[in-house]
Amino acid sequence: MVDFDYVHAAPSSDLLTPDNSMMLFVDHQPQMFFGTGSGDRSAIINATVGLAKAARVFDVPVVLSTVAAESFSGPILPQLKAVFPDHEVVDRTSMNAWEDAALVEAVKATGRSKIILSGLWTEVCLVLPALSALDQGYEVYVVSDASGGVSPLAHEHAVQRMTAAGAVPVTWVQVLLELQRDWARTETYLPVMDVVKEHAGAYGLGVVYAQSMINEHAAG
Repeated sequence: MVDFDYVHAAPSSDLLTPDNSMMLFVDHQPQMFFGTGSGDRSAIINATVGLAKAARVFDVPVVLSTVAAESFSGPILPQLKAVFPDHEVVDRTSMNAWEDAALVEAVKATGRSKIILSGLWTEVCLVLPALSALDQGYEVYVVSDASGGVSPLAHEHAVQRMTAAGAVPVTWVQVLLELQRDWARTETYLPVMDVVKEHAGAYGLGVVYAQSMINEHAAG
């Protein structure tokens, strides 16, 4: 039943904003990519870097984490680290990132209640912290195209399991545009368009075309 006296022009509190969310990148590492078979690995890398640049544009707090970087999985994805060259990377022994005290403290320190989560593999390194964070009251948004599992079925079932527990599946472009949400926000308009042109495929080419054939503010 709609209360028409309440209806007004305002965003939902469920929406992601630069002030209520943080991003957690988990185990984007060479060895994890070697075992990823749920989708094209270059596409996952592209989505991951696009998501990271979205965080940078909107100054969204970021926590970077790896597992067994020196003994097994290798360093964090160089393209991801290049977006945040001064960020500390929390390395863990635990498959469940939420069982690492340093990582949890880093997430808590952001003061944000919405976690935008991505990583490898979906069925282990995303499911475990997602369920754990949800259990402790966080809202979790799983960036499915910036994540991957060992097979399409493993990725799909992992996303289904997290969704059933209350997580929200999203894509990196969805996150980027939800953070922008209004093209009148001119301070982030051009940086957002730069990310789109670099990482959003056909959408980005459309922006290039519109800006070159019409004017620089034609897209959006």
